[in-house]
Amino acid sequence: MKDLPAEQRPREKLLARGAAALADTELLALLLRTGYRGHGVFALADDVLRHCGGFAGLLQAAPTTLAAIKGLGPAKRAELLAVMEMARRALAQPLRAAPVFDAPERVKQFLGLQLGNRTQEIFAVLFLDGQHRLLQLEEMFHGTLTQTSVYPREVVKRALALNAGAVVLAHNHPSGVAEPSRADEFLTQTLKSALQLVDVRVLDHVIVGQGQVVSMAERGLV
Repeated sequence: MKDLPAEQRPREKLLARGAAALADTELLALLLRTGYRGHGVFALADDVLRHCGGFAGLLQAAPTTLAAIKGLGPAKRAELLAVMEMARRALAQPLRAAPVFDAPERVKQFLGLQLGNRTQEIFAVLFLDGQHRLLQLEEMFHGTLTQTSVYPREVVKRALALNAGAVVLAHNHPSGVAEPSRADEFLTQTLKSALQLVDVRVLDHVIVGQGQVVSMAERGLV
């Protein structure tokens, strides 16, 4: 990177023209700082983006995925994982301060970042307070690539323990297709009935695919 003219170096370019002026590879290279012998930092940044499928995939990449990329040692992996966690917390922060339906797209982005690109099916619940602000996100059940077992009693127990007033249900489809199935509709109604007994509303059931997030409430299915 030092061999480049000053105006072409990512750091100088960012400071002079803003972060939006940097290409994806330049932006990641600025974070990685160095490559490895015979493979410069820009080549390494390109490897990472191709391996993960761009920044969207990188933000959802598992530690094992990063460990499989040559040139990403423990320090670089730790920095990337820290950036991912900062992105998640940045999306969660406004959900804790205002009702989730003040920003439905942000809820989708938050859940997409949490559950997208996971190879195992995960059922998660956003527990909300009486004003529909985020209390906690919990990954409650983990299944196989094709199915998961969800126990309504456990969801009810956690809602009571957190003094939740409402919930948003969420799960991922590792196949990549985010369309709700008949089983998803049945599960939503089962949980809705169970939670109604303790005065907890089900506001939505969000399904996360690869690059797509679907709200069942928007489809009139909740």
